[in-house]
Amino acid sequence: MYLYMDESTNGWIRSEKNISSTSGTLANTLKPLFDFYDKEPEGFGYVLYSDQPPNSKAVSPSYGHSKGVVMLDRQTGVWLSHSTPRFPLYRTKNFWPTNGNANAQTFMCVTYSYDEFKEIGLQLKYINAYSFDSYVPPTFHNNLRCVAQRRCYPKQGPWFRVTTLTSLKGRGILSFSKYKRFGDDLYAGLIVKHLGQNLYVKSWGKMRVSLHSNCSTIIPHHVYNVKMVKPLNMQPFPDTKDHSKWCVTPDGEWTCIADMNREASQMGRGGGAICTNDTAVGKAFFSLVGKPEPCTQSDAQHREL
Repeated sequence: MYLYMDESTNGWIRSEKNISSTSGTLANTLKPLFDFYDKEPEGFGYVLYSDQPPNSKAVSPSYGHSKGVVMLDRQTGVWLSHSTPRFPLYRTKNFWPTNGNANAQTFMCVTYSYDEFKEIGLQLKYINAYSFDSYVPPTFHNNLRCVAQRRCYPKQGPWFRVTTLTSLKGRGILSFSKYKRFGDDLYAGLIVKHLGQNLYVKSWGKMRVSLHSNCSTIIPHHVYNVKMVKPLNMQPFPDTKDHSKWCVTPDGEWTCIADMNREASQMGRGGGAICTNDTAVGKAFFSLVGKPEPCTQSDAQHREL
C-alpha cells in the first residue's frame, strides 16, 4: 500500500490501490513512457537513471547514488525522484520490482515546462547520474543528451550546484546536487547551510558506517537522524525497514526528497535533493518524525563551503 499527497489532498491520504497497480499513481505517471514503448511517438524523450538499475548489479560508485525518471516533450515534462532499487523494470508495463515490497520508499514528481529541463540536465550532470535506459531526440537539450549518454560530469569546482526550478504552476522548487569531489555529507555539508534551519533526516538504517546526528559547532544548525517513522493510523516502523531518503525542517517550512543516506562512503559520491516550501507537505512529513537520534558526539568532518 502507499500514502499519497498532491495539492488537492492537504496532506496524506491512503490509496485504495497497491503501489504496483496498473491504474495507480505510479502507473498513471509512467503512462507516457509506456505509450512510447508501444508507438514511439515523435517529440518525446526520457532518461531512466539509477545506481541500482534493473537486471544489473550496482554500478560503479563513481556514479551518483541517485534514482529517477525524466520524461518530456516539447511543451512539458516531469522529473520523478525516488528511492526504489530496480525501478522501473526494464521496458515493461509491469514496472514494479518485487524487491520494492520489502521496505518503505519515497517518490516525488513535479511537472515543469520544457525549458526547465536544461537546468534539470545540469543538476543530473553534477550528480553524475547513471542512465540505464533513454531516448533523447537530437533537438532536445544537450545537457539531457549528455546525461543519457553517461559522459556528463563537472570538470571544475565548485563541486555542488543549487538552483531554483519553477514548476508548471509557478511554484519554486529548490534543487541541490553535489558531485563526488564535494567530499561531504549532502545534509550537514550543503542543505542545512543553505536553508539555515535544523534538519530531521530520514535515511536508510542499514548502512556500514552511518553518520551520527550532527550537533557540531562547525555548523550553526543541527542535523538529526530520524530512527523511527510513524505514519498516521499505522504502526511505527524503524529506519531499518525504510529505504526512503528525505528531510524536513522543524517548522515544516522545507521538505526535501533526497537521493542519499547519511553514511561515510556517500560523502564521496554524487547525489541530490528536491525541496519544496509547501507548508502542507512540510506538516505531513514532520508528522512522520519519530525518535530522532540524540547528539552524543561532535562531528568535525564537515567543512565550511
